[in-house]
Amino acid sequence: MNRHRPRGFLLAIALAVALVTPDASPGQSETQVQSSSSAAPANSGKAHPQPRCDDKGTYRNAEGQIVRRPEHCSAPPEGATARCRDGTYSFSRHRSGTCSHHGGVAQWL
Repeated sequence: MNRHRPRGFLLAIALAVALVTPDASPGQSETQVQSSSSAAPANSGKAHPQPRCDDKGTYRNAEGQIVRRPEHCSAPPEGATARCRDGTYSFSRHRSGTCSHHGGVAQWL
């Protein structure tokens, strides 16, 4: 039996799991997710749903600050500073190097 599976096979499995897994965070039931995402204040006029993002974690920048890694999101997330050419949103605190591994900056926010 071949114990070394190709990287593509593992990525396909991870994608299948991500597509099948509900969006509920640990400890939330599906009912809680539906009710919290559809609820809007009665007098708000327009609902502003939170963008859904894949969580890529954080990194420590050159100044030692913790910054979110670029993420794919359904809409510009709060705190994003740029949209990269590959469609991710960057949270970089400096223009230098922003989106450097994501095709460069498509738009500054």
